[in-house]
Amino acid sequence: MSEDVPLEPRHIAVMPDEVLRLLAPKVGGLYIDGTLGAGGHSELIGKAIWANEGYVVAFDRDAVAVERAKKRFTGTNVRPYHANYRDVAIALDQLGIESVDGMLLDLGLSSDQLADATRGFSFDTDGELDLRFDIGEGRPMWQWLEFLSEERIADLIYRYGEERCSRRIARAIVERRKFETPLRTAGELARLVRRCVPHKPGTASSGRRTGMRIDPATRTFQAMRIFVNDELGALEEFLKSAPKRLKSGGRIAIISFHSLEDRIVKTAFRDNPLLEVVTRKPVEPSEEEIYLNPRSRSAKLRVAQLR
Repeated sequence: MSEDVPLEPRHIAVMPDEVLRLLAPKVGGLYIDGTLGAGGHSELIGKAIWANEGYVVAFDRDAVAVERAKKRFTGTNVRPYHANYRDVAIALDQLGIESVDGMLLDLGLSSDQLADATRGFSFDTDGELDLRFDIGEGRPMWQWLEFLSEERIADLIYRYGEERCSRRIARAIVERRKFETPLRTAGELARLVRRCVPHKPGTASSGRRTGMRIDPATRTFQAMRIFVNDELGALEEFLKSAPKRLKSGGRIAIISFHSLEDRIVKTAFRDNPLLEVVTRKPVEPSEEEIYLNPRSRSAKLRVAQLR
């Protein structure tokens, strides 16, 4: 990766105190952070287990995040590793690790990815509509929009974004590629969606947040990001394989940010006979944390333990 990868992350780790309390990392233990991101949670866990060669293996499918973390965590007990958490069993086999004391996933998008104008995650930029976490895997979203049918586009926007105006948005996307030019940038998509979604009081006409209102394009971007990265499929595969790689009493902690993810986690924890649910209800951020870090407002933390 290039030398100009920024070293200072912008992302703020969500519910750090709650994660440490419920994951309960043991001094000298071995832990997996399956969503390294800016490294906030990895650093906290690493410090909590620092003794007797305890360390954190931190996965991320975003090569930029891994390269940044390698520079940041040089000389520490956090070991960044380029991998998709859906392949946790394969990655552990490659590393010669049979089992671990705990695992953490912090799902969704980091502030550092949003800040990268070239990736298309932010609808406030005219960066290419890529939306992939790993740019070496699959095809960017703008390419999908060149050939997906109107029905398929509407379906994915509704299914993954729960956007009521999905059909209207899909029709506008197809008409745009038919009569003008196909969508290519994040800004183009955002402007199209804002024209399709009815304006709500409290939301600026530009689409920017006022108070706690969200941009009209948020659900569509979420849906397309989930689709292009197969995020729900990755989560389901992780939940099937991860418990088998835990040591006795080991815990899995997962932070989700929307109902689709949370439902998958809740069901998997409840139905897996290997696991005992630790959090009967999801843990949510405090009002103080939401005030300091508004992006944490929809976070839900669930934890389960190997029986």
